[in-house]
Amino acid sequence: MSSFFSPYSPVARFGAKLADLMILNALFIVTSLPIVTLGASLTALNDTALKLVSDRYESVSATYLTSFRANLKQGIALGFSSAGLLLVVYAWWVVAENLRVSVLVRIVLLAIVILVAMRVLATLIFVFPYQATFENSVVEVLNNSRRMSARHPISALSVLITTLLPVVVTVFYPIVVGWGVVWLLFGFAGVAFANATVFARVFRRYGAD
Repeated sequence: MSSFFSPYSPVARFGAKLADLMILNALFIVTSLPIVTLGASLTALNDTALKLVSDRYESVSATYLTSFRANLKQGIALGFSSAGLLLVVYAWWVVAENLRVSVLVRIVLLAIVILVAMRVLATLIFVFPYQATFENSVVEVLNNSRRMSARHPISALSVLITTLLPVVVTVFYPIVVGWGVVWLLFGFAGVAFANATVFARVFRRYGAD
């Protein structure tokens, strides 16, 4: 019984990790409130999640805030760049949907837009974890994220599913997440932590610790 309450027991470690995720989630939400800082917040979220996965941290709050400050400027630039890419894809969808062409041509055009959208999403899910791990310019981060997502399609797909599935569940079955309560408690950090296990394996192939 004493081992059950030991700070090194599986239950104690799980509780400590859950508490860390709740702190991380709260920090992410607070620093994302200005909206323009979302890119920096996503970078710090992924940076801290990667360190949580590898147990390379002493304090979640210190790790997060240090990363947030270090990546503030470039994180904001990447946030706007990512939003711009998504807006371009959305604009293409609107144009393709409203063109006065035959049904067959419209279907082909929409299929092309969907394929492009999938490539853009696959790229963007790598952007902020990559920024958290490697030091590059904005253009290099976007290009290398695109290359990595193409070289590791299974990893990109698994992260995409892990990221989008909770969103779909929240939209169509809000009771499952307590009408958003789970997101407020640890949802964002939980998704980032799950994805970090995938990113850590991929980034190790490129010399990341």
